[in-house]
Amino acid sequence: MPRIDVNRSGEMEAFVQVVERGGLSAAARVLCMTPSAVSKLVGRLETRLATQLMHRSTRKLQLTPEGRHFYERSVRVLADMDEAERCAAAAAAPRGRVSINASVSFGHHVLIPLVPRLFEAHPEITLDVVLTDRIIDLMDERTDIAVRWGPLPASELVARQLGETGQAIVGSPGYLARYGTPRTPQALASHNRLGSNYRRNVPDWPLRVDGRTIDVPVAGNVRAGDGEALRLLALQGVGLARLSLYHVQADIAAGRLVPVLEAFNPRDMAPIHAVYLGKPGRLPARVRAVLDFLMAHARLEGFARARR
Repeated sequence: MPRIDVNRSGEMEAFVQVVERGGLSAAARVLCMTPSAVSKLVGRLETRLATQLMHRSTRKLQLTPEGRHFYERSVRVLADMDEAERCAAAAAAPRGRVSINASVSFGHHVLIPLVPRLFEAHPEITLDVVLTDRIIDLMDERTDIAVRWGPLPASELVARQLGETGQAIVGSPGYLARYGTPRTPQALASHNRLGSNYRRNVPDWPLRVDGRTIDVPVAGNVRAGDGEALRLLALQGVGLARLSLYHVQADIAAGRLVPVLEAFNPRDMAPIHAVYLGKPGRLPARVRAVLDFLMAHARLEGFARARR
């Protein structure tokens, strides 16, 4: 008898996520559902099978022998379904909207210059680009991909590293002509050190002196909410700024900004990641296409020269 009123794959997916995530709340976040909705799906599955699949408490869950067997079979079934859908969709061009969140500096200097080439490769894709140095919640902001600078905290996000970048303290030729070029870390005390006021703000500049790293406090008359604003302030001769190399490499090459205290640069490298929700094998084709494009091209154009 047909079971057209039963969403068996949905129940199976909810059950597998509860097992793999270790609870209803974590599974609900991945599935973009409420914990109560996930609980209803699992309960409906157990009712339909007339079998208890797991013992649940407020602190943990434990699979029954029947639940363990059903979980193992479910994982294989869902994998087969994913493969069948990928094969069916392989001939179709990726299409649809992809929402990307990135820092202002990454957006201006890496992402936006790549957009024409992305559309040449995937003309059926549309982009929703949001540039901010504020850390967002991908689920709350309905964001497919976020580009993040620096070490990543533990989370449920999946990350693909695009590259890494160093940093340099830079100033404009005009500023250095007026106030002098600092030759030692101590000389920074007489200079305007531009800082940031966003969440990821680093209050000190690390410098390497006699084999150890010292921290020079940022102290200036301007703080800005994103790295691109700091770059523009430095270009205008307002003060010195410590910025990522990919961000200012073109300005350095053109002589618009000059690195200072390079002998004391700790050469610390910060990773740049593209992060997203979900599992790599279950991404929509539109999101997977944009991620693959960024992996192939953002690394080459945004970071290769910064590594030299």
